[in-house]
Amino acid sequence: MLRHATSAAVRGYLAAICGSLLISTAALAQAPFRIGVLNDQAGPYAEFGGKTSVEAAKMAVEDFGGKVLGRPIEVLSGDHQNKADIASALARKWFDVDGVSAVADMTNSAVALAVSGIAKERGRVTLATGPATTRLTNEDCSPTGFHWAFDTYSQAAGMARAVLASGGKDWYLLTADYAFGHQMAADITRIIKDGGGSITGESRHPLNTNDFSSFLLAAQSSKAQVVGLANAGSDTINSVKQASEFQLTAGGKRLVALVVVLSDVHALGLPAAQGLSFTTAFYWDRDDASREWSKRFMAKTGRMPGMIQAGVYSSVMHYLKAVQAAGADDGPAIAKKMRETPVDDFFAKGKIRDDGRFEHDMYLAEVKKPNESKGPWDYFRIIRTIPAADATQPLSDSKCALVKK
Repeated sequence: MLRHATSAAVRGYLAAICGSLLISTAALAQAPFRIGVLNDQAGPYAEFGGKTSVEAAKMAVEDFGGKVLGRPIEVLSGDHQNKADIASALARKWFDVDGVSAVADMTNSAVALAVSGIAKERGRVTLATGPATTRLTNEDCSPTGFHWAFDTYSQAAGMARAVLASGGKDWYLLTADYAFGHQMAADITRIIKDGGGSITGESRHPLNTNDFSSFLLAAQSSKAQVVGLANAGSDTINSVKQASEFQLTAGGKRLVALVVVLSDVHALGLPAAQGLSFTTAFYWDRDDASREWSKRFMAKTGRMPGMIQAGVYSSVMHYLKAVQAAGADDGPAIAKKMRETPVDDFFAKGKIRDDGRFEHDMYLAEVKKPNESKGPWDYFRIIRTIPAADATQPLSDSKCALVKK
């Protein structure tokens, strides 16, 4: 009797476990498939990507159909405040507690490097759109990490070569004093020197600087023909505004901003920004496909998208297609599908390399004069296309362990 009772108890216990597992499996099948958008939502890069990048990710989810692997897709949003420790803590919670499968945008290079490292450990995917450092596809590359819109090489290569070709040989750099600015300055210095030019001086400024007067005076008194702004976001806006007040270009110097997005020009206004040269991955008025998507974006957000918002949409959509093709929420398998599948959308056409860089054409652009603009958001003139092979660092120079030499 005792043996029979014990057997019955065991059978009951096993049945309870099996039932619990069935319930858990069913619950998992209906649990949201989560994607996180992590960026600066209140600081110097709030307009660069910010909350409108979150809306771009949501548009991708809606256009995909709202579900993947039979599960509803949910977009989480986080503000990293441009601090790697805050970003790291939030990323760990997203991965370990909230079941987030991928993190997108990540504007700020230090943040992106930190989050990419955590995602690599956990086999999760990162879709870097806002950060620029080439370390993401070099020393710190990841089998589940992707760099989508631009990087310091793409911004430096097209712009520096164009300026050198027009006679701008001697440069002075205003550099943001953190990972992004340092890498940008290193990349452009190498390209300028290789092209027969020189760097006559450099000033480094803290992130979110309000007063650029001392840096601009140093640039103004230098013998440089070109003043290059190796910064972004509100730092670019403030330095361009104050360069205009100092009449830097009236004194014969050429001002070049290495990272410009549409919202920067909107904040500056055409009178202050006119003639500014830069490299971009996307312009809303480039063709019918870019115009159609951008008008939908504006209807949702009240503004036209820049390359960051468009890049977030593109990366999230490509990721979701790869999830569907992989048939499982498995980071390495999804990453493999992403690399195998060409990208062809309104943002760009191209391929993902072994190092995780999305290789696509870039565009050399210039800000229009006020009398050339047809209305609000009609700010850029595309000067020429920079072929993908010229806009991305050659794989032969890569320091990524995933690249076969």
